[in-house]
Amino acid sequence: MKPVRAACLTALAVLLTAATAPVRDAAGFPAPDRPVASVVSPIWATEPERDARRETQQVFAAMDIKPGMTVADVGAGSGFYTVRLSPVVGPAGKVLAEDITPSYLADLQKRVTGLKLANVTVVQGDVADAKLPAASVDIALLIHMYHEIGQPYGLMYRLAASMKPGGRVGIVDRDAATPDHGTPPSLLRCEMEAVGYRQISVRTLTGDVGYLAIFAAPAVSALPRPQAIVPCKPNG
Repeated sequence: MKPVRAACLTALAVLLTAATAPVRDAAGFPAPDRPVASVVSPIWATEPERDARRETQQVFAAMDIKPGMTVADVGAGSGFYTVRLSPVVGPAGKVLAEDITPSYLADLQKRVTGLKLANVTVVQGDVADAKLPAASVDIALLIHMYHEIGQPYGLMYRLAASMKPGGRVGIVDRDAATPDHGTPPSLLRCEMEAVGYRQISVRTLTGDVGYLAIFAAPAVSALPRPQAIVPCKPNG
């Protein structure tokens, strides 16, 4: 093969590799290979509607939430789950109410203060890090918001470091495409497993609430290198 032709083929291979390689952030995490839904509201449905469907009761029972636990409400929004978690975990437990939207957090803090929920701490996170204390969380809940996470691989990777040994993550979402404010269960499982989480169960909730997928969090020592994470495709 002539040197010029070989050089051209090498250059073409480099260009093709660059074109197909996933876009990665500064920490090495790939961007999700599917649309990210926009954040449109701090609530999924009205609170009376959700209470009528016994949404939280179904989730709390399936997650086996008990007094004394520390539960993270990731993407807490208006605090629908936060204020209902507070009496369940009791005075010996804690609720970490996290969100990334300052206006939601301000309103949530007012609600928590007004209700005198002494076991609730409001936390400002960001798109790739919930910024929860290390090894502090028994259960993390992500409710009707996974499809809005701009950097799911980075967020779930860092959340693993906040989980206690044996900690579990519960995700509630609709079985719909992410632009339609849902996440297909197969896509969710793929993205979670790419970070090292293990799916324990998935079930449909009654009342047209969606599904609940429960995952075991990986130990920090078992997490993959960010650069080794391959983004999942919606239909792959």
